Amino acid sequence: MDLLNFTQLDSNQTDFSSVFTKLVLPPLYFLIFVVGLSLNSVAAWIFFRVPGDTGLVVYLKNMVVADLLMLSTFPFKFAVDLDLGSWHLRVIMCRYTAVLFYSSMYVGILFIGFISLERYVKVVCHSPPPSSSCRCSVAACLQHLRSAPFARVLALFSWSLLLLSVLPNVILTSRPATEQNSRRCMRLKTPLGMQWHKASTFFSLSLFWVTLVVLAFCYTSIARRVCKSYSRVRRDNSNVCRKSNRSIFSILAVFFVCFVPYHVCRVPYTLSQIGSGFSRDARFVLFQLKEATLFLSALNVCLDPVIYFLMCRTFRESLLRTLSGRERRRSLTTAGPTQSLSNI
Repeated sequence: MDLLNFTQLDSNQTDFSSVFTKLVLPPLYFLIFVVGLSLNSVAAWIFFRVPGDTGLVVYLKNMVVADLLMLSTFPFKFAVDLDLGSWHLRVIMCRYTAVLFYSSMYVGILFIGFISLERYVKVVCHSPPPSSSCRCSVAACLQHLRSAPFARVLALFSWSLLLLSVLPNVILTSRPATEQNSRRCMRLKTPLGMQWHKASTFFSLSLFWVTLVVLAFCYTSIARRVCKSYSRVRRDNSNVCRKSNRSIFSILAVFFVCFVPYHVCRVPYTLSQIGSGFSRDARFVLFQLKEATLFLSALNVCLDPVIYFLMCRTFRESLLRTLSGRERRRSLTTAGPTQSLSNI
């Protein structure tokens, strides 16, 4: 069967919706919205009770903010996909919420890169003997990553950089909004807006691939240093190394599962948006791949709290302390009436 038969649209329209995007993805987005909002609300409640006196905590707090901002765009996404509301809702998504989604995603990616460098400095550059890969000047510069004041400045710079990169996508999506134009966001962009969309897309892709290289280098070095350090102290170190590697490679696993598929198909999809050398069938297939891999990227909001638990000792201890405190209060409440009756 021809793929285009799934769209159920006439030949004059270029809406590439399908059964997959209309019936499968919206419930999945709703599910991760509920789960992600619950997990990130708990993470925010814990982190914002912890003083931001280290660079790591500052980066993690900003990741929570980025995830919450991304989550705020999900209701618009599944409402548009389910055709809830008028076509004006699609215009709002094209001009505002989609831009917020992507900017939040790339801010989160940047902060994962900063966390990787901060962990690298702490474990590799501080562990005796000094690593040969850590030159004095480079190590001295990287030490600032662990400072809370520097982390706050870096966080402000990162948010500002992404804002300046994506804000023109809002301003230049200014062509007259009609129901026909709202079916494709690119139809709402001015000619300059289309060129800026292409430039900002390749800029964001560059940020991702640089971050991925940094991530792979940092955690490979950290894993080697951790296992070597424990092997000097004791030979029976298999459990310790296994736990360390599990927390270390959790970020790599999240990156490869959530972000790599999307960024592999993003370049041809962007070219199909602004170029004329793609057939309708090719554009349809690329759109389906983009939507599927974008969902994997959105799934990151449910996996980030797992990273917090595995990597951040402060977060883990605060969460366990809170859970144990609630359990203790619940047991005391349950035991109270029984104890009172026994004293009569």
